[in-house]
Amino acid sequence: MMYFGNLVIGATAAGSTSSATATSSTSSMIMTFLPFVALIALLYFLMIRPQRKKEKKTQQMREAVQVGDNIITVGGVIGRVVSIKEDAVIIETGADRNKIQVKKWAIQTVETVHDSDFQK
Repeated sequence: MMYFGNLVIGATAAGSTSSATATSSTSSMIMTFLPFVALIALLYFLMIRPQRKKEKKTQQMREAVQVGDNIITVGGVIGRVVSIKEDAVIIETGADRNKIQVKKWAIQTVETVHDSDFQK
């Protein structure tokens, strides 16, 4: 009877060892991937999210351009908005009042301050 008892105890010990090994390998795998997940989260909050925020603000600025606004294009051309089309604006530049058509995506800054900017 004692032999049977030792056999049962031995089987129980071997079973707990295999489950401990499975638990150990699972936690080991989690600890391996945890730094990668943390790095991706850090990159998102430090790089991707601020860039998207900046792009959204720039897009809102370009959509809010009005006739009479002074703008600077990406190429450095300074002018006053004369007409607005769907995806382009026509600006006057210089003393000769030369007119240039510029795409909205090429507007870098709007120098005119509107009353609606202060109401925020």
